[in-house]
Amino acid sequence: MKIKTISRSSTDYVRERSQDIHKVQRNLDPTIHPFEQGREYVRALNATKLNRLFAKPFVAGLSGHIDGVYSLAKHPRLLSSMISGSGDGEIRVWSLSAQETTWSTQAHKGMVSGVSAGLRDDQFLSCSTDKTIKIWQPSTDEDSENRVPIETYMGQYAFTGLSHHRSDPLFITSGNSVELWDEQRSEPIQDFAWGADSYQTVKFNQVETNIFTSCGTDRTIVLYDMRTSKPISKVVMTLKTNAIAWNPIEAYTFATANEDHNAYIFDMRKMDAARNVLKDHVSAVMDVDYSPTGQEIVTGSYDRTVRMYDAKRGHSFDVYHTKRMQRVFSVQFSMDSKFVLSGSDDGNVRIWKAHASEKLGIKDRRERTHLEYMDKLKERYGHMKEIRRIDRHRNTPAEIRRADKVKKEMLQARKTKDERRRKYLPNKEERKSERSKNIIGVAK
Repeated sequence: MKIKTISRSSTDYVRERSQDIHKVQRNLDPTIHPFEQGREYVRALNATKLNRLFAKPFVAGLSGHIDGVYSLAKHPRLLSSMISGSGDGEIRVWSLSAQETTWSTQAHKGMVSGVSAGLRDDQFLSCSTDKTIKIWQPSTDEDSENRVPIETYMGQYAFTGLSHHRSDPLFITSGNSVELWDEQRSEPIQDFAWGADSYQTVKFNQVETNIFTSCGTDRTIVLYDMRTSKPISKVVMTLKTNAIAWNPIEAYTFATANEDHNAYIFDMRKMDAARNVLKDHVSAVMDVDYSPTGQEIVTGSYDRTVRMYDAKRGHSFDVYHTKRMQRVFSVQFSMDSKFVLSGSDDGNVRIWKAHASEKLGIKDRRERTHLEYMDKLKERYGHMKEIRRIDRHRNTPAEIRRADKVKKEMLQARKTKDERRRKYLPNKEERKSERSKNIIGVAK
């Protein structure tokens, strides 16, 4: 005779400790939970409201400069170190964890137009409109009053940008031309030029380290290869490009900040159209930077705002501003992708969260699990009208709202005019995509 018995293990329902949560058995069959979707929607709505309620992006303001901050650089190997240069020639090294200056000096007689981390952890470079490039090593300075660079290079013209090679003692500068320098030589070892009167900025590719790019005052973006000793290709835009940032993950992708209020993402293998156009600013975009993950982009604009973008989307997911912040000329991501720094005309370096509502500090396992669950709910129900409205709502200054309204009216009027012209003219013009209409041509 066979006897069937019910066997249950006490570990399935008995707590290990009295502080633990009671284990609850759940049947996940959707047919016996007819209101599950409604409950999840309410949770997603509440999570979105709490997300906006606790959005406090501003972390700290680093004061010390007495002129505008026009250049910022992060150190690729030091997580909490940031270098800034101002319009009066002063350079400061900041500790982000302590939120204070760790080293400063009156480095140049003119505006500091570029700073970059050096080959060693304790070195960095700076260039200025006073026609000098200097290498600094703060760890060797004992006298805080008379700090001198360990190396000085003299140029023929004012310098506008600087970028150091990732692993070799080489750096490039922009100015009247693009020049390649060796740290062991006092003169540039190579000169690159392709028609421009002067060059705005220059950047090394940190993945494919032989490639670098520059943007000129003749509205061009030029790609170079050190191995061929000549330019590779050139793109002509409708308006001037102010800054360039390479994607730290993808070797062939870079972003540019343009005077036409947009930022563009290019693939250097196919330059006749942008890969993406980042909109929403109402004035010239002055600087752009990628996060170390390559997934997010930050831009700083002449309209006094800092905007955060997903690299795959065309509109910003957040905008940062304060009443006292003036024109933003430089922006940088921190090396852990959690913070953004902005340098503006008012002499302050401001620290912002990369995600406005993200909680700082240590989170235990249960809290992390809860936050991940809420993020998934918001992603699942993000298309719902009310959740989308709350999630996208931002309070922006009145002058930016007015400028945005006028800009949209002008763009719509221009679009209507083009459609009417295309409708009534005998020779039909082809429609140009948004990603290619601002590119005049490509030369190789």
